[in-house]
Amino acid sequence: MTSPTSWAPLEIEAKGEGGTGELLSRLEELELGLGGTLVKEKALVFRGFGITPQTLDTALDRLLPNRLAYVHGNSPRTKVGGNVYTSTEYPQEFTISMHNEMSYAHAWPSRLAFFCQVQPGSGGATPVLDAERWLAVLDPEVREAFAGGVRYVQNLHDGYGLGKSWQDTFETGERADVEAFLKNAGAEWDWRRDGSLRVESHRPSTTRHPVTGTEVWFNQADQWHPAGLGDDTAAELAQILSEDELPQSVRFADGSPIPPEYVAQVRDRGLEAAVDVDWRTGDLLLIDNVLLAHGRRPFTGDRRVLVAMSD
Repeated sequence: MTSPTSWAPLEIEAKGEGGTGELLSRLEELELGLGGTLVKEKALVFRGFGITPQTLDTALDRLLPNRLAYVHGNSPRTKVGGNVYTSTEYPQEFTISMHNEMSYAHAWPSRLAFFCQVQPGSGGATPVLDAERWLAVLDPEVREAFAGGVRYVQNLHDGYGLGKSWQDTFETGERADVEAFLKNAGAEWDWRRDGSLRVESHRPSTTRHPVTGTEVWFNQADQWHPAGLGDDTAAELAQILSEDELPQSVRFADGSPIPPEYVAQVRDRGLEAAVDVDWRTGDLLLIDNVLLAHGRRPFTGDRRVLVAMSD
């Protein structure tokens, strides 16, 4: 398999004073329309339009026609508006590796929009990665090993413990609602005596874009695997919990373990092949969530990036 040619997002800069009015008019000028342009370019960066938290909803209503709630999401984040969330609350000194949003789930958003409310002091770029290229840069041995898919495991506590609670994960306190969601998702689940919930889901490792048919790397095995946490963190967790008790873990679909060196290759080659989108206050980034993976570089100072998603 040969690697696709180099790629970068399409940047659209304000010509006048900016604002949502100019942003909306510029969208109308796109020859292929917003949807067609996004599929062609994979990502659009809007700069200089001076979008603010007060005008963000107007922009998002056009970019994301049907905003989704972050249900079954595994990343720590806070809801700040109408299905608008902090992009992550993971400590700023760490890199967040590449991933397609909710690729571990039975359904995922087709688009993501990121808004920079406060630009970082330094660093803090959002790397984006052509997911077709990600698949191509992996060794054939790794691609073949993942061909049967993966099995994700979540241990969600009942309010106290490591990781997220099942109430936060599913944005409900009703067990019946959770069970209905998981049944529709084709997942297996088990309520434990302590009130916690164990969920197992079998998912493919790649998928194809619904418009282009392009096959892309599409799983979060490297983020769910203990080896993806780094040697020190993985060792500390291993002293506290067995793999089966971790808040989240992953194996191959047949239950066999995923070698740590495969996890490291997936993580490292993805980060190496990514293109950084640096942030300035008021910027917007719109991505096709199947064609592109995203992550986060470490940063200093105050950084606040919000995210919303749509089907």
